[in-house]
Amino acid sequence: MTTRMPAGFRERQELMDESRLARTLSRMAHEILEREPEVARTVLVGVRTRGVPLARRLADLMAEASGVRPVVGALDITLYRDDLTTVGPQPVIKGTDIPCSIDGRTVVLVDDVLYTGRTVRAALDELIDFGRPARIELAVLVDRGHRELPIRADFVGRTLSTTRQEVVQVELAEEDRADRVVLLERAPAPRARPAPTPPRVAKRWRDSRRKPKAKPKTGSRTRKRTRRGTP
Repeated sequence: MTTRMPAGFRERQELMDESRLARTLSRMAHEILEREPEVARTVLVGVRTRGVPLARRLADLMAEASGVRPVVGALDITLYRDDLTTVGPQPVIKGTDIPCSIDGRTVVLVDDVLYTGRTVRAALDELIDFGRPARIELAVLVDRGHRELPIRADFVGRTLSTTRQEVVQVELAEEDRADRVVLLERAPAPRARPAPTPPRVAKRWRDSRRKPKAKPKTGSRTRKRTRRGTP
């Protein structure tokens, strides 16, 4: 099982197990073949990190169904992100590898989760720098909504309704040693321990050991006064 659980989150629900993920990818591969029958003119480009193994699996499934395996490439969008200044002073760059020209070809971008759409926008910007494809399509394993840009996926494994406080995490054997999709939620903050109560019981016990004050003997004083006032 993977250990890349984000800090402060816990698993809420398993959305896909290994068998369901495999069936979903098989369906997506057939959908791509139905729309793009010319496999030799199709290029699958995975967005790093988990979009790359997904693209390779889709290519293998398309080869089993059609006898022709499409070209597979990898895209690193790090330098094209609109939040690059917040990533860190030295972002990790794994590199882009597209082994053929994309001019006049159909390019299918492959990613694991479609969220705001900003990752796809960065991928489109980088692809255009490599050439002028005839068409660019998008295939995602999970579409969780909350789009911030006018971007729509052409091939979707599963559509979810989520909140912005939740996280959809895709785990693949190539990266995480397991195949599954899980929904994460924020873990409740640990409750602070109440302050210890003062030792009132012990204080009362100590007070009970004190000797009570002696009561004045009012009767004896009265008798003395009477004797003094007697002639």
